[in-house]
Amino acid sequence: MSRLLFKSYMLFIVVVTISLLLVSCTSVYDKHVQWQTVKPKSFPVITATGYAPISLQKSENKTQRMLMAINASKLAAYAELAEQVYGQKINGTTTMSELIMQNQSLKSSVQGVIRGAKVVKSYPVGDTYATELSLDFKDVYEIFETMKRDREIKAVNYY
Repeated sequence: MSRLLFKSYMLFIVVVTISLLLVSCTSVYDKHVQWQTVKPKSFPVITATGYAPISLQKSENKTQRMLMAINASKLAAYAELAEQVYGQKINGTTTMSELIMQNQSLKSSVQGVIRGAKVVKSYPVGDTYATELSLDFKDVYEIFETMKRDREIKAVNYY
């Protein structure tokens, strides 16, 4: 009986020793990770031009039509910048009946925020008003850097 007890005692010691070795190899360290943004070597500059007809603006006053066209051309230029930065979402549908195309439609939309764009030129061209914008991504990067919020770890769960 003592031999059986000795074997089970030795087995217990071996299991406990192996368990302790495994636990000591998988120690958990507290750590703080600090991130740093890497500044690109070069920044692109993109441009966009928006156009708006002066005579089609809804006003009886010539000066007010001009101001409305200036605003509309600026908005069109911003929309073009947003298309270049974010791309366009295209939705299309086609209806067919008896293998004959009945109806086809395409819808386009763009959504985004443009910060840091500058008006390069705003000028009339005949009955149209044009506005040219430029967006330097160096300015966008600097805006991003100033708006960046520090983050903290709220909780860490170890499994």
